[in-house]
Parts: sequence; C-alpha cells; structure tokens
Amino acid sequence: MDNKINFTITAETITQVNEGLATISSALKPYLLALSPEERQELPKMSDKTLPFVNKALDYLSRVPEFAPPYMDVEGLQNDMAVYNQLMPLLRQVRILSDNLDDTVMQAGGESYMAALMYYNSVKMAAKMNVPGAKSIADDLSKRFERSTTESEETVA
Repeated sequence: MDNKINFTITAETITQVNEGLATISSALKPYLLALSPEERQELPKMSDKTLPFVNKALDYLSRVPEFAPPYMDVEGLQNDMAVYNQLMPLLRQVRILSDNLDDTVMQAGGESYMAALMYYNSVKMAAKMNVPGAKSIADDLSKRFERSTTESEETVA
C-alpha cells in the first residue's frame, strides 16, 4: 500500500478548522432544519431536471399571475427558491469537503490498519520463535480477530 498519508496536521490547524466550522454552524443554525426519515421520504425532491421546471413556473407566475390558484402562497414559493439558491452552492462545497475528508480518513485508517497488521504478524512470528514478551502482545492483539459465539451463530443461521 502506498503511503499517501505522509504528513501530520498541526493542532493549530485543527483548532482553526474547528473554530471555522463552529462559526459556520452557528451562523446557519437558525435557518437549518432536521427532517425525520419519514419526512425525507415523503418530500418531493428537487433535482437537476426539476430545477428548470420550477424556475420556468416562477417566471410564468411573475408574468401571468392570474393562473395562480388563490390558495397558493406565491411569496412562499419565491422565498423557498431564494433559500434553495442560497444554500445549494454551500451544500455542494460542503459535500466536496466531506468527500475529501472521508477519502483522507479512509486512507489514513487503511494505512494505519495495514501497518498494525504488519506489526501483529511480526509479533506472532516472534511468539512462535519464543521471543520473550511476544506471546502476551500477540495474544492481546489477537482479540481483534476473535469471533464471538453470537457472530458464529448468526453466520451459520
């Protein structure tokens, strides 16, 4: 495995990022919602195909308002789209950051795990050769690979 994570991040950088994220979260908190899984499932979704339709409808609505049903909240629609247009670029930027963080954490974790496995295999070999102290380390590290009775029963079932 390539050693792509060949750096460390300073505590100052992590503090700066945490402060920046706290600032962003605090600034957006009054405007953000938390939907339940049911609400998320029930909502119609805005997509790349839907966006032009909504924009056309808004355009027609401003030019030919007499076709709007009397129960329609025209201002609400305009406000909803304004918020959508404000937040969507932020969401795209955050998704890119999230994907990059996820990839970097996955790479760092993979590299760490591979190195730990190399050490474990070396310790196991040392234990087989009766090197003092190796057996207790190998036994302790081997707990990662033990299967519980529940896991074995679930696999069989």
